[in-house]
Amino acid sequence: MDTLISPYGGTLVNLIATPERAQEIKQEALGLDSIDLSWKQICELELLLNGALSPLTGYMGKAELESVLSGLKLPDGTFWPRPVLLVLPAKAAEKLSPGQSVALRDGEGFMPAVLRISEVWAADPEAEMRLAEASGVPLARSQAEAGQYYVAGRLDGIALPPRHDFLALRLTPAEMREQFARQGWRRVMAYQAGQPLHRPQYEFLLREAMRGEANLLIHAVAGSDPVMESGHFALVRACQALMPRLPAATSMLALNPMTPWAAGPRKTLMKAIMARNYGCSLLVTGGETPIEGRRRRGADTPNLDKDAAFALARESLGVTLVPFPRLVYVEDRDEWLAEADKPAGARSQSMSGPELARRLMQGLKVPEWFSYPEVIEELRKAYPPRSHQGYTVFFTGLSGSGKSTVARALTVRLMEMGGRRVSLLDGDIVRKHLSSELGFSKAHRDINIRRIGFVASEISKHGGTAICAPIAPYRQTRRDVRAMIEQWGGFIEVHISTSVEVCEGRDRKGLYAKARAGLIPEFTGISDPYEIPENPELTIDTARYSVDEAVQMIVLKLEHEGYLR
Repeated sequence: MDTLISPYGGTLVNLIATPERAQEIKQEALGLDSIDLSWKQICELELLLNGALSPLTGYMGKAELESVLSGLKLPDGTFWPRPVLLVLPAKAAEKLSPGQSVALRDGEGFMPAVLRISEVWAADPEAEMRLAEASGVPLARSQAEAGQYYVAGRLDGIALPPRHDFLALRLTPAEMREQFARQGWRRVMAYQAGQPLHRPQYEFLLREAMRGEANLLIHAVAGSDPVMESGHFALVRACQALMPRLPAATSMLALNPMTPWAAGPRKTLMKAIMARNYGCSLLVTGGETPIEGRRRRGADTPNLDKDAAFALARESLGVTLVPFPRLVYVEDRDEWLAEADKPAGARSQSMSGPELARRLMQGLKVPEWFSYPEVIEELRKAYPPRSHQGYTVFFTGLSGSGKSTVARALTVRLMEMGGRRVSLLDGDIVRKHLSSELGFSKAHRDINIRRIGFVASEISKHGGTAICAPIAPYRQTRRDVRAMIEQWGGFIEVHISTSVEVCEGRDRKGLYAKARAGLIPEFTGISDPYEIPENPELTIDTARYSVDEAVQMIVLKLEHEGYLR
């Protein structure tokens, strides 16, 4: 290949206005309504503005959505695998109409663009799934939920969203292409790394780049919110740590503002479009060993034959997909090989994501046949052993079940043992200091629990122990709190399963009697349901166990899980 692959559609779109025009748009925006975008929406907006999604110039309309879902092409016949849509809740969308212009802003009020609205319509996720299914290339899931709306229109960009981390690595497609041209690169293979690279990735990528006579771009997926996502800095630092092992003249690291998408062939083909716009004619797919244990394999094509997906990328997009096979470490050769290429009778090993996570959490050695010391050193900073992690003990149960009593006793015991700072977030305490304006409706109780979860996640993030003791009657809210906390530390759910009869018999405040008399509406266990936890780490009935026995059960669990030194 004598020149870099051209942008998809022939021209690299740049939606950022000139300084003069940008000033006019800013002045116009003073009189416009605003829409606040989520972090994920801001990242997709950045991909539109910087040309990574060329030739798109804005968000798709209904005809484009249906055409992409049913036939993997835009109405003009251009191949396109995945919808690019602006999804809004009904409350925000009902104020919008075609012909209107709105300012798009991030959470801090910064305005990257103005949207010239052409369509507003209600999402129909079920119809979308059926349309995609009929095409033979189903969606993993719709981008919208029932009750949400899509807003289509052209974008007038003012500036890319502000970034404050690894600025030298954040190159737009145009800047990347300029860099390739300066270095004389013509044939580039991209690996869009969503997880840290270890020895199998290193050996495979180096072999494939040499075999294909291509330069190598490690294009780390960096669309996560760096403040809220625990793995963002670990990924980038681990990639930086590995780069000195790669040939400096033929390898490069950069960041891609893409956020993780639902897996499937449409995702793979979309990634190929972005690779092409960044100047890459080859894209490695698959090959990750995520610490969370979710394995991503190849092109991940549920209903589309793998060869057909690869042919689509090559014929419709001009990009060659390079599948990452299942690799094993062959001891006798000290080399990672495709499982199919392993010599007969040779001894081989591999390591899964969960096993890597176990070794990191327990402070165990990670063998050098799997990874490099400098990479593991960076991961140990982000994923310390459990004895150094913060954690949350989250009690849930009926009023009067004994939650607060056991939680307070546990707090005292852990303080006596030392090792971490311990914070008690009891329901009544939080109500007084954090949620005094809230009532006891289902919506307000949900808000209260999420506030407790946020505070607990901050405590866990910084290595402390949070003891939470709300009623927390709803499963989904508890699931959301768990997800909020587990990215930073441990989460131990303790269901205090004391029956409603026992709780009512203990009632010192007369709350149950008032609830039965209809004086307290939506009272958990009487007029409002308590949804029993599906899979708590511990279940304790305080009618059977004393406070000290309950505390000892929890301490033993914490020791078993490795949180106590």
